[in-house]
Amino acid sequence: MLFNSFTFLFLFLPLTALGYFMLARKSHEYAAAWLALASLIFYGWWSVAYIPLLLGSIVFNYWMGQRIGAASGPARKQWLTAAVGADLLLLAYYKYTDFFISGVNGLTGADIPALHIILPIGISFFTFTQIAYLVDTYQSKVSESRFLHYVLFITYFPHLIAGPVLHHAEMMPQFGRAASYRFSNRNLAVGLSIFAIGLAKKVLIADNLAPYANFLFDKSDMFSLALAWGGVLAYAFQLYFDFSGYSDMAIGISLLFGIRLPLNFDSPYKSVNIVEFWRRWHMTLSRFLRDYLYVPLGGNRKGRVRRYVNLMLTMVLGGLWHGAGLNYVIWGLLHGVYLVINHSWEALATRIGFPRTSRPWALFSVALTFAAVCVAWVFFRAADMGKALLILQGMAGVHGLGLPASIGAQLGGLKPVLEHWGVVFYMGGGSRFLETWQWVVIGGLIAFCLPNTQQIMVRYESALGGASRPYRATWQVWQPSRRWGIYIGAILLGSMLSLSRPAEFLYFQF
Repeated sequence: MLFNSFTFLFLFLPLTALGYFMLARKSHEYAAAWLALASLIFYGWWSVAYIPLLLGSIVFNYWMGQRIGAASGPARKQWLTAAVGADLLLLAYYKYTDFFISGVNGLTGADIPALHIILPIGISFFTFTQIAYLVDTYQSKVSESRFLHYVLFITYFPHLIAGPVLHHAEMMPQFGRAASYRFSNRNLAVGLSIFAIGLAKKVLIADNLAPYANFLFDKSDMFSLALAWGGVLAYAFQLYFDFSGYSDMAIGISLLFGIRLPLNFDSPYKSVNIVEFWRRWHMTLSRFLRDYLYVPLGGNRKGRVRRYVNLMLTMVLGGLWHGAGLNYVIWGLLHGVYLVINHSWEALATRIGFPRTSRPWALFSVALTFAAVCVAWVFFRAADMGKALLILQGMAGVHGLGLPASIGAQLGGLKPVLEHWGVVFYMGGGSRFLETWQWVVIGGLIAFCLPNTQQIMVRYESALGGASRPYRATWQVWQPSRRWGIYIGAILLGSMLSLSRPAEFLYFQF
């Protein structure tokens, strides 16, 4: 079920909230059971056939968590290894079997038929969440004896499909807190406002950028400089507002139930380097990869070379987490290279005393980081390597500048000059070209120049699961006032009018 659908907004969410708070008056356990049941219905709306898989995974991991917690000595690690191994095998079967078969066919010349396995929605997220629970249990950080609360922890619908990746310790105390079961006008006002901002990001910005990104990556046979960068930037901002919107909507919905999800998105395109980018993009996944992969591999504790190898391995595996394809491997590999270069540069700059605090240097660093991220997005989005390379060549100017003839007709005497310098004017596509760049400019201005959601909600930062970065424009800070009520109402109305054909969130495919 989509957050941005009438079914969810006017049927599922009101009934779920009403039942939750009514049952909470009688028993917190009844309310928790109702929320868990509603979450299973939310998941099964996509396909009832995969509910047994989800429940089977939950029962297995809960039981293994009990065995890990009760064991001691070598047996404790053996239980953990068996549990994590089984989780990864299940994930690998659904997500990587056809990728493995195609690899074997390519290397050996065999003709093994693909199984065309349908990927259960959200399997990567609920698998990683449970692996984190198992490891935390092994390290004696958590202990869970309430099966119902564990079921709710995993199935909790605001995060089930596309994250955030949760830690047991940050959620279970909330499910056991009496305040979480009492309706709050404050939670309703703040949660609905956060949800409205996220919904607007999705349906008013991301979905309007999507056609221009899709045209370049799926339909275009022209890859001039302006066309390539226009389409790539359209995708960069589409993904940005799509994922940022989902994260806001998940936090806002959860707050209606008195539960605070961790912050998962913090204006990553404003980052001054790639390390900061990964601290601000999909923050809970970055945390998972750091705590459960990079650190166990040795982190930065075993010398510079080993540190760089660990970074590369972590990012390649992070790329594979997103999907079974060579494009995701290359995307992860690129980010690994970026991180190695970043750490190497930081070490060199510190050694030679290079100044990095000036405003011009900061702006250059943000622009360079953003450009590097956009280059990597090409592999993330492209259907095949051939298309990715064509687009990258276009971004580098290999295929010339290229402008629509309708634009050239408006340039007067400047047109011959541009043609002399290699600019090609092609027929058709003028309106699409202008619309692409109009939406790119709109997306860029919002992403780089306006406050993000946590800055708008800075006075209620606990609602977003973390502190906000400072922002000086106090008139843009949310407060329970008539003026902000009008703002949020207008945003909701505009979003509702755009819900005739709700589009899936991009991270649903992972």
